[in-house]
Amino acid sequence: MNTRRTHGRGEPMNATAGISRRAFLAAAGSVPVAWALADRLALQAAVRIPVALQLYSVRRDCAQNFDAALEQVAAMGFEGVEFAGYYGYAAKPADLAAKLKALKLKAAGTHIRMDVLRGDALKATIDFHQAIGCTFLVVPGDGAFTDPEKSKALADEFNALAQTLKPLGMACGYHNHTGEFKLDGGKTFWDLFAERTSKDVILQQDCGWTMAAGFDPAAYVLKYPGRSRTVHFKPTVKAGDTTKKAILGQDSVDWPAVIAACASKGGTEWIVMEQETYPDGKSPMDCTRESFAGLKALLK
Repeated sequence: MNTRRTHGRGEPMNATAGISRRAFLAAAGSVPVAWALADRLALQAAVRIPVALQLYSVRRDCAQNFDAALEQVAAMGFEGVEFAGYYGYAAKPADLAAKLKALKLKAAGTHIRMDVLRGDALKATIDFHQAIGCTFLVVPGDGAFTDPEKSKALADEFNALAQTLKPLGMACGYHNHTGEFKLDGGKTFWDLFAERTSKDVILQQDCGWTMAAGFDPAAYVLKYPGRSRTVHFKPTVKAGDTTKKAILGQDSVDWPAVIAACASKGGTEWIVMEQETYPDGKSPMDCTRESFAGLKALLK
């Protein structure tokens, strides 16, 4: 079924009148302290955001033995998984739900093709994902997204889909690569999609790809508050940066800023870790384990 890839009254304007110079300076001097406190509180909140693994990270292991791969992921300490296909479980949602329950894993979401979210296919898609407890249906790529003639219609389609899913406790969203940050009439396709869709449509940033496209992922979380319900943390090295490697905490992304943004403004319910490259000749599972350790250190 499922494939992967491709608020109060305002102060008067002269509110400082009548305040002593000493009091004014003392208040001004406290602003950085307040900011620091806000950052600390945001980071503390981020520690409570559960972490899932996008199973594309270990796709070869999944293809060889899906049950064994899930068991290894659970043993690492991930709280959930985001699917990129269901292998032998595509027609067995009850069995998959039982497997997840046995491993104490939650279905944090899925990457899914647009065609199974349309027409007669939609009901079967909803039924399957409700059966496994998966509420977030995220499209990881569609050619219409970056087509100037088709992008508006695609956004409208997401709005309609979000209205259908919301009463069911479900939501849809879109996942970026670098192409979504190409310009169309002075704005990126990502911004156009955000502006054209309702707040119920998830903007699932892949922070690694956002940075690779030359944009600040934390700034984009802040730019669209509440729309980063699920966010991809993928270690990514900036082109030409030979001092870094693609392991979380050792790469080029400013993860503390992303974490603070997710916790303070993003409305983030899941951090979804994704390991797409495997440095030092290590296996996908080993690199995933190493990046997860790096992420846990960042969250501390």
